[in-house]
Amino acid sequence: MERRRVVVTGMGAISPLGLTVEQLWQRLTNGESGIDYLTKVNKEDFPAKVAGEVKDWDASLYMDKKEAKRMDLFTQYAVGAARMALEDANLMITEELAPRVGVWVGSGIGGMATYEEQFNKFKEKGYRRVSPFFVPMLIPDMAAGQISIIFGAKGINSCTVTACATGTNSIGDAFKVIERGDADVMITGGAEAPLTNMAFAGFSSAKALSFNDDPSTASRPFDLNRDGFVMGEGAGILILESLESAQARGASIYAEIVGYGSTGDAYHITAPAEEGEGAQRAMEQAINDAGLRPDQVDYINAHGTSTPFNDKFETAAIKAVFKEHASKLMISSTKSMTGHLLGAAGAVEAIASIKAIGTGIVPPTINYQTPDPECDLDYVPNRSRQAKVDVALSNSLGFGGHNATLIFKGYQD
Repeated sequence: MERRRVVVTGMGAISPLGLTVEQLWQRLTNGESGIDYLTKVNKEDFPAKVAGEVKDWDASLYMDKKEAKRMDLFTQYAVGAARMALEDANLMITEELAPRVGVWVGSGIGGMATYEEQFNKFKEKGYRRVSPFFVPMLIPDMAAGQISIIFGAKGINSCTVTACATGTNSIGDAFKVIERGDADVMITGGAEAPLTNMAFAGFSSAKALSFNDDPSTASRPFDLNRDGFVMGEGAGILILESLESAQARGASIYAEIVGYGSTGDAYHITAPAEEGEGAQRAMEQAINDAGLRPDQVDYINAHGTSTPFNDKFETAAIKAVFKEHASKLMISSTKSMTGHLLGAAGAVEAIASIKAIGTGIVPPTINYQTPDPECDLDYVPNRSRQAKVDVALSNSLGFGGHNATLIFKGYQD
């Protein structure tokens, strides 16, 4: 079967760094942090005091107010980012086109805020006071469902739930749908709105979050003094399109998606496999899928969570895959600025990878002050770097042992 080429023609992002791709990219390349003191829940109730919150969100700018009230916040973010991406791609989904346009958007934990609100109503007033929209607001697949309904996409409609690998797996699976000819266009990415009491309680109890109460230094990937991740929220959506479709309508092309790898650790529910063995195989799969040599990769947008095990083992995996080329790679964790957007992280980081290709600017890893002997690669510390990036690789690694890697390449006709 002939593999169709797949390109990126539209992008939309809602993040702690802003409500557009342009704001996200400008602040990333400036090395600015979107992390601040927690306001969406009472920070005094938790040992983790900081988060990457989306500021100034107004759902009515992206959807009907009545529709918005029937969506959890993660779905609102997904719909908003999808509208941006479709407008960016200058794509109208006509009745003729609709059956060939699919949606593949995931969420790691879905409607946590809805669950907490409705459970409290149930406890206080009984089942009759629980909203009839409770389940449709809660379930993670509703981001994809609502995008399909609102924009009229009638092709494959799917949702991936692979924890922190969700956004990357969603994009990779959507890529393969187009590549094998089952759709011409895919609206794809991830969305998350996890800044709730139970999410903070759970991650705090698991000691996964940074308990550093200084917003300016709490997220410090690859630094010796890192102590956990900073939770964030938002959404990233890409418009993927077959090259034939994009050319036929004269679409602008940001980059080509050329490789995808996805593996399982078969090791532990939260800890990564020793030496990043699963991440290593995901990167090798993606490189082989792309038909590239390891030394052709210029930049890696690392998973880089700022947790002790992840950063050490991801570094080990990069060394195992790239060998002597590992020391020549530019690597950065944009989570140092956004926090960890869980199921949306991979999608927002895919956008950062694509922008690095298009602009020739590599975003930094900020808050990198004390080198870790076990993390000894070039993490583009503290300041962005001008450099030619033809091939960018993006990693996402999730609870449950999910590993996913995407590779983007500068488009050439």
